[in-house]
This record gives sequence, structure tokens and C-alpha cells, in this order.
Amino acid sequence: MVLQLFIILRTGTPEIENILENSDFICMLNQAAGDRKILAERLNISPEQLKFVTNSPPGEGLLFFENVILPFADKFPRDTELYRIMSTKPSEVNGV
Repeated sequence: MVLQLFIILRTGTPEIENILENSDFICMLNQAAGDRKILAERLNISPEQLKFVTNSPPGEGLLFFENVILPFADKFPRDTELYRIMSTKPSEVNGV
């Protein structure tokens, strides 16, 4: 969802920018430098919070809900059937 919002935000139309302002929940993972700058300005993300979406590994990022910004790290065990089913990495989904 964040990727879609960046495409939209770069168009600069007020109607489209309202989508981000009216979103109740955002899950943000690793972001490119230019995108981080846009998000930091739009969502009031501190430099300390930006560390969670800067060169972050899979499963780490920021959750936004109303006025709360919550960093997270999901260290899901890879040696489980559930991980194999949920993984989006082609090299890890053999036989699903």
C-alpha cells in the first residue's frame, strides 16, 4: 500500500494527497531515500523512527495507526509450515 501511495503522492494533486492523510493504518517496510524523505515530511516521522525503514531487513518497519507510530520487528521462524505457505520469496515456496 505504501508503494501505491508514493506513486500517488508524486503526482501532487490535493485530492490524491488526501488519501494518505485519511488512512487509518499504514504498514511501512524498507523505503528508498527519496521516499523516506517524502514520508517523513507527510507523516511526521522522526529521524530515530526512520531507522526502522532505512536498509531494514525483511519483517522490520513501522506501523501507523491514528497518531501512533510503532516500530516492529517480526522474527517469524523460517522452519515452519506456516512460513513456507506465507513466504513471498519464490526460492522458499517449493511445492506450495
